[in-house]
Amino acid sequence: MTTTDYCFETLCVKGNPLSSNFDTTGAISLPIFQSATFAHPSLGNSTGFDYSRLSNPTRKFLEETVAALDGAKYGFAFTCGMSAITAFFDTVPSGSHVICSDDLYGGTVRLFNTIAKKQGIETTFTDTSNLENIRKEIRPETKVIFIETPGNPLMSITDIQETARIAHQNGAVLVVDNTFLTAYFQKPLALGADVVIQSGTKFLCGHNDTLAGFVTTNNEKIAEDLTFITKTTGSALPPFDSWLVVRGIKTLSVRLERQQANAKKIISYLKTEKHVKKILYPALESASDAEIQKKQATGNGSMISFYVDSAETVEKILRNVKLIRFAESLGGVESLITYPLTQTHSELPEELRTKKGISNTLLRLSVGIEEASDLISDLQNAMNGN
Repeated sequence: MTTTDYCFETLCVKGNPLSSNFDTTGAISLPIFQSATFAHPSLGNSTGFDYSRLSNPTRKFLEETVAALDGAKYGFAFTCGMSAITAFFDTVPSGSHVICSDDLYGGTVRLFNTIAKKQGIETTFTDTSNLENIRKEIRPETKVIFIETPGNPLMSITDIQETARIAHQNGAVLVVDNTFLTAYFQKPLALGADVVIQSGTKFLCGHNDTLAGFVTTNNEKIAEDLTFITKTTGSALPPFDSWLVVRGIKTLSVRLERQQANAKKIISYLKTEKHVKKILYPALESASDAEIQKKQATGNGSMISFYVDSAETVEKILRNVKLIRFAESLGGVESLITYPLTQTHSELPEELRTKKGISNTLLRLSVGIEEASDLISDLQNAMNGN
């Protein structure tokens, strides 16, 4: 039995069929091995687990499940998305150059501009939706191209397959942040990417009740380096949090379908709303983006950004929404609205925010699984002061 013998939805519920079974009770729910350490049967013998910083049965099941969903040989679970990104870049040699999307989560930009810089890694931010921008920035020392597609928060689309070709022609690896779509809608490794990173806090967990991050890859050397980093820095996901994500993944495909359907209904409403000036959603605005998105993804997800007519309208919406909560994060069953200017992208340099259009009239909406008509009424009432 291999992972390809099962459909994606079955893998979500059952996990990787190649996973070892460490439970002998027949429990339907994965046991939580809440143990810091494990006894050895005898000198020189091990159960395969020695210390939970190195490996834990609950986390191992989760890592193998996420790897199977991504079509990867190796999976690593970390304490949050940022710790996953940090762990990967701990494997990148000092003196390396990184080409990075300029439409991505603000915390990632903060990492590149501070800690990565101290480690001797230089980053160039560019609009990777235009492949010529990537080609122009390639140097002999370029070791990594890092993209997020769809972009955050402006939903820009980068061609994964062509970017992988450029990376490999120049001796670099392609890393894709796949948080917005997950492997259910988009499989970067199958398109030529070398590494996939995700904030498991978001759609994989889906319930806004824990933090998690993942790195998956088919590259044996990267996997060896990440194993060393995990063992050395202690950034791996604890057992109980691992169990929460396993539980969340069981309904991943069902949730994503519902959330995407809701998003489409909300977009139809937003197109008629007088206070909304522009809607950003994958493949909605640009014909070229639509073609790329259709080529590399089977869906567009449930993240919507939109511009309203004034900062006063923003304030009114954020003050008056009731069903939709004004909070950071995304991907959960609850709908959340975020103000990138003061939340997710507040630490971006003002020049970059202005250039990219992260203005005081931009809002980002993560659509949940509530009844779409209720969400639309909530937005309508909030926007029009009812």
